[in-house]
Order: sequence, then C-alpha cells, then structure tokens
Amino acid sequence: MDNEKTRRILMTVCGISLNGIAVGMFNFSDFGMDPFQVFAHGLWNLAPLGFGTFYMMLNLVLLAGMFFLDRGKIGLGTFINLFLLGYVAEFSGWVWDTLFPHPGLALKCVFLLAGILLISLAAALYFTADLGVSTYDVIALYLDDRTRFPFQYLRIATDIICVVIGFSLHATVGIGTLVTAFFMGPVIAFFRKYVSEPLRYGKAGAVSV
Repeated sequence: MDNEKTRRILMTVCGISLNGIAVGMFNFSDFGMDPFQVFAHGLWNLAPLGFGTFYMMLNLVLLAGMFFLDRGKIGLGTFINLFLLGYVAEFSGWVWDTLFPHPGLALKCVFLLAGILLISLAAALYFTADLGVSTYDVIALYLDDRTRFPFQYLRIATDIICVVIGFSLHATVGIGTLVTAFFMGPVIAFFRKYVSEPLRYGKAGAVSV
C-alpha cells in the first residue's frame, strides 16, 4: 500500500473517530442536538419505531439516494460512519459524564465550543481523504461540486433546512443547534484549507476552498 493511500485511510479513520468524540462532547454540553439529529428526531416523531431502528432505516434510505446522486462519495468512510460513529459517540459521552458528573454552565460552554471545533476538524479530515462521507454530508459536497456556491454556504443552507424541518415536527432545538447550523460550514472550510488539504497534498499542493 503506497504512502498516499495510507495517509488517506488514516485521515478517514482519525476524522470519523474524532467526529464520534466530538458528538459525545456536544451532547454532554446539553445545548441542543446538531442539525441532522434535529431532522432525524423530528421525523422519528412520526414513526412508530424505536429511535435506533428508525435512525438506521433513515440512513439506509439516504444511502440509497447517495448511490444514485453521487456514488463516488460512497466508500470506507461511509460505512465507518454508519457502523462505528454511534458507538464512539456513546463511549465519549460516558467518559465525560463519568469525569464531570455535575458540570456547571461554564464547562458546558467550553464543551460546546470544543465539540464544534473538533467535529469541524473531523469532517475536514475525512472529506479531504475522499474515501467516502456520511449520508448527510454528501448533500452539501454534491452541490459544491456542481454549483458555483462555496461549500460553507451550502452547508449552512442544508443545516438550516434540517433544523426548520425538525423543529416543525416538534424536535428540540437549542442554542448549540443554531450555533452549529450557522458556523460549522465556515469552520469546516477553514480546516480543509489550512489543515486537511495541506496534510494530504502538502503545502504547495493544497486546494483552496
């Protein structure tokens, strides 16, 4: 296996693992769910199923759509996201709950901001590795490839649409949800330009976002 392939696999695995840790931090902050989770919980309110079963079915439906929309975005990262992310996030949440059983407001704010930064860095790593992305992430990336709009604005748009749909279906929206919806796209773009693309391509080969 060549060094380039190894680097991409490591970026994918590290990115998704960091994503799971960040989701646990985000949930620990208790300031609301991320936009896609708001969307999923809103739809779940209409379904007579347990959330775990419903969430898997939702992702399978999105995976089918992803296959027809842009199958080139399906890869190792897609399936690691499907089968590993939830367990890492659950373990991460358990660690923070164990270490900080009675968190104050200041600590929750720190975890919210750290979680958003870490989840954005994680996304930048596995987007740039280009070995498959999650079923939700593909939407903004697909539009980025086929329109003149910058990725960060497309991500803001898809996040806001998820929040609006989820909220209209009685899902809970918190300050963390809104912060994520408006700021995660630009932060991902920043990390892609200054961290993940130089990491994969080298400083001279970095691709501007």
